[in-house]
Order: sequence, then structure tokens, then C-alpha cells
Amino acid sequence: MNSFRENLRSELDFQGLTVKELSAKTGIIKGTLDNYLGVRASIPPADIAVKIAQALNVSVEYLVTGKDEKSKSPTFSQINPETKSILTDLDSIPQNIQKTIKNLIHQTAESLQN
Repeated sequence: MNSFRENLRSELDFQGLTVKELSAKTGIIKGTLDNYLGVRASIPPADIAVKIAQALNVSVEYLVTGKDEKSKSPTFSQINPETKSILTDLDSIPQNIQKTIKNLIHQTAESLQN
């Protein structure tokens, strides 16, 4: 079982978020978030864990255990092979082009939902 620190780091990496961005989304001071990701890897109180989970669109259970079948967003291991292939290719593209692609994907997804 992964630790809170490992699961949080993995989810930040998966979503392409920095600690500073997570701090802005949650209102939690960056230094506090750094404590959860640092060598000492302190575990946050429940109310803070809920804020972090909501900002990342995952469950607290996922952040604590690394597993949650009811999670709102899939973990990398739950993504279908075709999407994994796309993500792998996307990872090799320069960051500035990735942001353009990300915006295009979000706009397309939003237009399909309406």
C-alpha cells in the first residue's frame, strides 16, 4: 500500500499540477502541502485531506490507500490501453504544446457534454 505522500505526489504528477497550483486551488499554504510531500510525510487532518481530495477530484480513500473503486477520476492503472498510449505520446511532447493540446481536449469534452 502506498503512503498518502506517494499517492498525493502521483496524483499531482498525473494531473500535471504543481504544489503551488494545488495550494491556490485549496487555499492551503504551500509550505503545509510541502510537509505532506516531504521526507517526514506528515498526514493531514481529515478536513485538509478532504480539501485536497476535492481539488484533485479524487476520494480521500484514494489519497490514503491508493485504491478506490468509487473514485471520481481514474488512476493511471484504471485507464484503457488506448488512452495510456496517447498519454505516453503526449508526455514526449514539449510542455508548451501540451498545454495547447490540453485546452483543445477540454474544449472538445465540454462541447460534447452540452
